[in-house]
Amino acid sequence: MAIHLKGWRDMMPRRTLAEKALGQALKYLGDDPDKNAGYVLKAVDHIASGEKQEMIRQWFHHWMRENGPGRQFLKRVVDNTHPRVRQRYVARMVASMFFRDPEAPRRARKQFGIQPPPTMLISPTMRCNYRCQGCYAGSYERKDDMDPETFDRVLSQAEEMGINFFTILGGEPFIYPHLLEVIEKHDKSFYQVYTNASLIDEKTADKLVELGNVAPQISINGPAEITDAVRGKGSFDKCIRAMDLLRQTGCAFGFSSLVTRRNMDVICSDQWIDFLVGKGALYGWMFLFMPVGNDPDMSLMPTPEQRNQMRRFQQYVRDSKPVLLVDFWNDGVLSGGCIAGGRLYFHVNHRGDVEPCIFCHFATDNIHEKSLKEALNSSFFRSIRSEQPFCYNTLRPCPMIDHPQTMWRIIRENNAKPTHEGAEVMFTRLAPEMAQYARGVQQVMDRAWQEEGYKDWAARWMQHCGLAPENIERRRREFEQNRQRADESEIVHARVRSN
Repeated sequence: MAIHLKGWRDMMPRRTLAEKALGQALKYLGDDPDKNAGYVLKAVDHIASGEKQEMIRQWFHHWMRENGPGRQFLKRVVDNTHPRVRQRYVARMVASMFFRDPEAPRRARKQFGIQPPPTMLISPTMRCNYRCQGCYAGSYERKDDMDPETFDRVLSQAEEMGINFFTILGGEPFIYPHLLEVIEKHDKSFYQVYTNASLIDEKTADKLVELGNVAPQISINGPAEITDAVRGKGSFDKCIRAMDLLRQTGCAFGFSSLVTRRNMDVICSDQWIDFLVGKGALYGWMFLFMPVGNDPDMSLMPTPEQRNQMRRFQQYVRDSKPVLLVDFWNDGVLSGGCIAGGRLYFHVNHRGDVEPCIFCHFATDNIHEKSLKEALNSSFFRSIRSEQPFCYNTLRPCPMIDHPQTMWRIIRENNAKPTHEGAEVMFTRLAPEMAQYARGVQQVMDRAWQEEGYKDWAARWMQHCGLAPENIERRRREFEQNRQRADESEIVHARVRSN
């Protein structure tokens, strides 16, 4: 197989070039693992440009080393996905995540006055066919859905701004009758759909492979006794049947797991990850339980030590298993900190409220009244972006749980309104508990940052993440001053103890 790249360089943006090169490489993979690795590495080598992409290229070569997890992963892609899916989803995903056009931000600012993020999250419905413990989706009806014309219009506006990766949430997205109909109209983009998998049948699986650009993310929070305890008997088996069906038809899929204090040891185990790899999942998202909503159970929130346990386990999996594991919080080191407020993503809910984050249920604008461009350029979103990164130690990236008072100040200063009852509880009634949690995370993660090399490579990587240099420097000074005060305090306490 030949990869013809020379003529493409002068004809198309870098992200499109990356999609073409990777798509061509992935489409024609055969049965020889070493040749397959050579094709893909050659494509990546041609695409990489500049220090940031050179760092990615080096990591990719390490991951694809002989007998490494990358080569096993590539074999799984060949064995379990249809060539159309490899071209239209896998290649687009890799290109979007790692090889964005460095000139795109300048062109976007010139055309739209802002730099659009690469990703939009959207929830066209909040309805669900399950009645899980503690979930509010059961209170929504079909009349609460986003109408398909609005769904179509919002995707079009996003695509016009250069956004081509969409995450579909709910509720249960496959209960929305217009889902695949609207997606099919926007076939230049690609989508991941978070689902409980109960509505994925043979017809749906065949349609997903026909489209080629949609990957379900199956929500599964542990073995049957854990998943069924929350969702009802048989829900785990429905997840497994959907995984088997998607693998057999050649549709790429991943998993998502809500990690709580109670299921942490099960989720972060070889047995669990190996089981999901065996079922065909190519990647997985790990989500910490967040105390959002009117009456959240704080006892479910993983402790700071457990969050560090997730970080270590994620490192282990990435270096040893043929699956890509993503942790929304511990991967702050890869994203340069918080990605909300339109920096790298935002969320549009079923009513059209434009929220800065899937966990931050506040808004000042609605797509029925404003364009996406106007919402992304709102004072609320600009205020969030002006504070990023929220910490120089990007192992503490989240303004919701790591710096809650900062986020609460931004919300109040911009008169942002809650988009559902109880959205403010974590900033008000739970404020003392959240402050205690943030202090615990600071203690644990600052030690990891200093002792495990993050302060070297992650700090260098941050310079290439599109953040304002003056913000990075401001956070660096704050971090060093806090470390100095902590060291001085420790010296005083040591003297007191010795006396």
